[in-house]
Amino acid sequence: MDMVMKLGAQSPVVIFSRSTCCMSHTIETLIRNFGANPTVYELDRLQNGRELERALIELGCQPSFPAVFIGNELVGGSNEIMSLNIRGKLKQLLIRANAIWV
Repeated sequence: MDMVMKLGAQSPVVIFSRSTCCMSHTIETLIRNFGANPTVYELDRLQNGRELERALIELGCQPSFPAVFIGNELVGGSNEIMSLNIRGKLKQLLIRANAIWV
């Protein structure tokens, strides 16, 4: 769990995903469309990917992909990100995390 938190704090926006997950791709595209440049960890391509996935599940990510950190905090998965976007709050969250500038 410590490794996930450490990786999640290395960039204003961090996405843990799988290369074959369409929702991960969708969320990454949404965040990039705001002008952010997220750090993306495709766990199926990392040696310690299974260990990181278990840690995400321990943190409450169900399903575990995508798992999005914004501003060093675990925001959640696709449902949470889409909800924030629909309510007009995702952009403000990205601005506060210094992931984008206005």
